[in-house]
Amino acid sequence: MLDSEQKIVDLRTSANVIARILRMALAHPVRMAIAGTATLAAGVVQLLVPRFIGDAVDHIFALLASGATWDEGRGGLLVAAVILFAASSLRGLLLMLHTQQGEVIGQAIAYRLRLRYYVALQRLSYSFHDRVHTGDLMTRGLLDIEGVRYFINQAVLRIIYLGVLLGAGAYLLMRTDVVLSAIALSFVPVVAWLASSSRLRLREMWYQLQRRMSVLTRVMDENLTGIRVVRAFSSQPHEMGKFDRASQRAYRLVERRVRVRVNHGTWMTFLYYLAMGGVLVVGGLQVLGGTLSVGQLTEFLAFMTILQQPVRQIGNLVNATARASSSGQRVFEVLDHEPDIADRPTATPLKVDRGLLRFDEVRFAYPTDDGQVPALAGVSFQVARGQTVGIVGPPGAGKSTIAHLVARFYDVDGGSISIDGADVRDVTLASLRRAVGVIQQDSFVFTASVETNVAYGDPWAVRERITHATSSAQLSSYIDRLPMQYRTLVGERGVSLSGGQRQRLAIARGVMLKPAVVVFDDSTAAVDAGTEQRIRRALREQTADCATIIIAHRLSSLMHADRILFMDGGRIVEEGSHDELVAEGGRYAALFELQTRKADS
Repeated sequence: MLDSEQKIVDLRTSANVIARILRMALAHPVRMAIAGTATLAAGVVQLLVPRFIGDAVDHIFALLASGATWDEGRGGLLVAAVILFAASSLRGLLLMLHTQQGEVIGQAIAYRLRLRYYVALQRLSYSFHDRVHTGDLMTRGLLDIEGVRYFINQAVLRIIYLGVLLGAGAYLLMRTDVVLSAIALSFVPVVAWLASSSRLRLREMWYQLQRRMSVLTRVMDENLTGIRVVRAFSSQPHEMGKFDRASQRAYRLVERRVRVRVNHGTWMTFLYYLAMGGVLVVGGLQVLGGTLSVGQLTEFLAFMTILQQPVRQIGNLVNATARASSSGQRVFEVLDHEPDIADRPTATPLKVDRGLLRFDEVRFAYPTDDGQVPALAGVSFQVARGQTVGIVGPPGAGKSTIAHLVARFYDVDGGSISIDGADVRDVTLASLRRAVGVIQQDSFVFTASVETNVAYGDPWAVRERITHATSSAQLSSYIDRLPMQYRTLVGERGVSLSGGQRQRLAIARGVMLKPAVVVFDDSTAAVDAGTEQRIRRALREQTADCATIIIAHRLSSLMHADRILFMDGGRIVEEGSHDELVAEGGRYAALFELQTRKADS
C-alpha cells in the first residue's frame, strides 16, 4: 500500500475511534449537557472581562480629563473592581462545573471500558492469549483506558471553550477595529497549523511508547513471576540489564516526545509575543492619532492575555486527541476481536448419559504468526464411563493437545470429538466445561483461602464435599496442620505451597465437581511415587462414574489404565493394555524397562 493510501486509512481509523469515544460520552446526555453549557457560559463570561477592564480604563481617563476629585474616581473604580471580581468568580465556578462534569463522564467511560475489556478477556480464546503477552494486555487495560478517559476533559470540552473565545472574541474585537483584530489573532492560525501537523507524529510516537511500555511491563511481570529462579541463580544483574534496556528504549522515545512538545510550545510563545508587540505598536499609534481609546487598546491586550493560555493548550488538546485515538484503537482491537471458540447459533446444552468420549480422525495444528505447528494427525480412540485411558509419549507428541481439545480450548482442524454422539462444537461451552474437568500440570492457585481455591468451580459447595475432595487428593492431613486449616490464606500464585501440594490442590478442585469426563494432564508430576499411588487409589471412587484420561511421563501413573496409547509425532503408534504393550516389545516396553531399571538402581 502506498504511503498516501496508508495515511488515509490511518486517518479514517482515528476518526472512527474518536467517534466511538464520543458516542460513549453521549450515553450520559445530562452530564454532557451540563458540561457543555458550563463551558459555553464560562467562555462568554471570560470575554466580558476585557470589556470591563477597557471600560474601567476609559472611565478613569474620562474622570482625569474632566478634573474629577479622588473621591469621585474611587467610586467608579470600586464598581469596576466589584464587577470584575464577580465576573471572575462566576467564570471560576463555571469552569469548576465543566471540569467536574467532564471528569465524571471520563471516569464513567473508563469504568464501562474496564468492565467490557475484562469481559472480553474472559471470552477470548486460548489462541488469542497464546499470541498476546499478558503485559501487553495489562497495559491496554490500564494505561490505554486512561488515555481514552482524558479525552473528554482535555480535548472535547477544551475545543468548545477555545471555540467560544476565538469565535465570539474575534467578532467583538472586529467590531472595534478590523486591522488590530487581525494582528491580535495572527498567531492563532499558525499555531493551529503547527498543532495539526504534529498530530500524526505525536500519535505514532505515543503508539510506539505504548508498545515499549508493554515490553517493559512484560519484563517486570516475568521477573516477579520467576523471582525465586532469579534469586536462586543470582541473576539480578542480568535481570536489571534487561529492565534497564527496556526502560532506556522507552525513555529515549519519551525524550523525543518532550522535544516535539517543547519546540511546539516555544514557537507558540514566540508568535504570541510577536503578535502582542504588533498590537502595541499599531494600537499605540492609533491612540496617539485619536482613532482608538486607551481603554480599547487595553481591551485588545487583555483579550490576548486571556487567549494566551487556551491557545497554548492546543498542544495538550492535540496530544490528548492523538493519545485517545491510539489508545482507543488498542482497546477496541481487544473489544472487537471475535473469539475463535464460541457457541454456535444452534448450540444446545450437552446432556451426558453414557459418558462416551470419542476422538475420530482428529487433526490439529497450533496457529502462530509464522504459520502453523502440527500437533495431531488422525488420532482416533474412545473412552466410556468407568474406563481409564492412559496416554504416554515423548515431549511434543501431542498429549496435552488432547486435553485442550476435549474441553474445546481449541477447535479441531479435521475430524471430530464427541461426547455421547454430540460433537463438542455443537454444544454450549458452559455445559461442555461443566461435563469435562481438565487438571493440568501447571496448577494455578489464587491468592485466597484453601477452601476458596478448592471450591472455585462451585463456591457454594458444602464443607463435606470440599474435605472429601481434599482427602481423595491426599491433601487433608496437610491442611489440618495449617494455622486456620481450610481458611488459611495461600500466597500469591500459591508460593506458600510446594509444587506437589499445588498439584494436589488442583486435583481436589477438579474432582470435587464430579465431571463426566476427567483429564489428568501430568497432574501428579510433582508428587512423589508413594503419594501418587495413594491418590490413585483414593480417586478410583471419585472417578468410578467418569471417563478418565491420564496423560503422564511416569508409567507408574497409568499402568492400571484399561488401555494405554503411546503417541509420537501427533499419532498413536502403539495401543493396548500395559501387559500387552510390554509383551509387544516396542517403544512402550523400552520406556518401561528404562524407568524400571532407574527405579531399581
